[in-house]
Amino acid sequence: MDAFWIILTGSLVATCCALLGCFLLLRKMTMVGDAISHAVLPGIVLAYLVTASRASFPMLVGAAIFGVITTVLIELLSKKGKLQEDAAIGVSFTWLFSIGVILISVFAGQVDLDQDCVLYGEIAYVPLDTLYIGENNLGPEPVWLLGINLLIIIIFILFGFKGLVVTSFDPILATSLGISTVFWHYALMSLVSLTTVFSFESVGAIMVVAFLIGPPAVAYLLTEDLKTMLMLSVIFGIGAAVGGYYLAVAIDASIAGAMASVIGAEFIFAFIVNPRNGILKRRKMAA
Repeated sequence: MDAFWIILTGSLVATCCALLGCFLLLRKMTMVGDAISHAVLPGIVLAYLVTASRASFPMLVGAAIFGVITTVLIELLSKKGKLQEDAAIGVSFTWLFSIGVILISVFAGQVDLDQDCVLYGEIAYVPLDTLYIGENNLGPEPVWLLGINLLIIIIFILFGFKGLVVTSFDPILATSLGISTVFWHYALMSLVSLTTVFSFESVGAIMVVAFLIGPPAVAYLLTEDLKTMLMLSVIFGIGAAVGGYYLAVAIDASIAGAMASVIGAEFIFAFIVNPRNGILKRRKMAA
């Protein structure tokens, strides 16, 4: 039963990240997702210090606030400060993440968090974090939180698909049509923050980045249709979660590391068979 909960948790994280990651990739903002996944740490720590509780809602608020602060800071540095975007991302997330690490170090006696928990997580412990209502065991709490998160993402994409597509492909056209690019930008960034904080304790920030970037990149190589890309991204993400778990069991290795390795293998596969410019395609054309 533990294997079921671990695989389900990994699959939920993969699905949430894959759906959001497709839009980050199309907007050329994949590394912003990386920045947010690290920069929300001070928001989580401050929320804990203020409320003295690890309840999800205060931490979500803290993470969402710092997720937005991160994107605003990146834009200010790149547009107003004339920095290249990659430099702005590097400065922003390392600065904010370091603040979070300092807060944990200074208030170590008051904060039931640590950097390793945030960075690496431990998905193997998910079955132990159970949710009770009365005497009823409803299963691991992360599964419920990630399930709610996935539902929010699906509703967001279904009802906001047009706005997301137009602002991702042609912001100028979106503005001329009266569609707010700022709203869709920050709505997407807020959901990335939400997904990151829900995923921290189970898979850690590094795996969130792997799932945000890897499966969408694989799908992008295989199709030019957005809906197909979303579907393939989810399939490859879940495949990495399932395959990574059984690989980790087989070789007695880190589950998160095995999942990330499977994502890498999927990308190599897509790079080879890419129907537009893959290795097989180029060899066939050369012949």
